[in-house]
Amino acid sequence: METALVQCPTCFETFEVVVPPPEELPAEMDYDCEICCRPMVLVIDESGAYARGLGE
Repeated sequence: METALVQCPTCFETFEVVVPPPEELPAEMDYDCEICCRPMVLVIDESGAYARGLGE
């Protein structure tokens, strides 16, 4: 199971998420920050993972 670090666009804390298998990439997932619980979108592709706010 591969993981990636992402940074919350609201509180700027980093946390780890599980990366889907390569055959499911690219992927976008709705996700709540594990620290501040604010909603975000996780974007995961072959180059890595990042989070963006819902308004971005």
